[in-house]
Amino acid sequence: ELVARAIHFNGPRKDRAFISENCAAIPESLLESELFGYKKGSFTGATADKKGLFEAANGGTLFLDEIGDMDMSMQKKLLRVLQESEGRPVGGARPIPVDVRILAASNQDLRKLCAEGRFREDLYYRLAVITVDLPPLRDRKDDIVLLVERFLEEFAESNDQPARTLDDAALEALTAHDWPGNVRELRNEVQRAAALSDDVILPDVLSSTVRRR
Repeated sequence: ELVARAIHFNGPRKDRAFISENCAAIPESLLESELFGYKKGSFTGATADKKGLFEAANGGTLFLDEIGDMDMSMQKKLLRVLQESEGRPVGGARPIPVDVRILAASNQDLRKLCAEGRFREDLYYRLAVITVDLPPLRDRKDDIVLLVERFLEEFAESNDQPARTLDDAALEALTAHDWPGNVRELRNEVQRAAALSDDVILPDVLSSTVRRR
């Protein structure tokens, strides 16, 4: 998501909406209405019209994380939107034109899923116009210092406090860790350490899994 945000906010759509959705976090039965919206009365509980994420991101960027977890039926509907630049709300009679740039990510090999018949090949080629292979954080340790500095700045800004600094030993521990949870895990660790520190972050405030490496 950090990479997707960087692409959006450094591009021609930076003044329009950036919306992110994790396809693996939403039940299949709800994903369609989340992406395309629904009309009042289209199902039990639909007491008013609701915009979908495509309509909300119109003119901007929609980031679909873990797209490899999307079921085949939704893949077909997503492909139709990408081909026709319009989507139909659940229960709606008319499609709604949309102008949305799609960024997608997956921790699975989509080409392998295509070969196994679990991901539509036509959708893959629609999405894979430009691909970015992002290695795990353990394979790009030089990024850790830059990311830590940025996360400390974010923590300081959100709490209206001076930015914390890192003790050398704490930085060494962060750099040595393998980060199986990648950037999300690093962000959580840094924010936790900043919350437990006054000015300088020392190794003793780091989690035990990071300290013991």
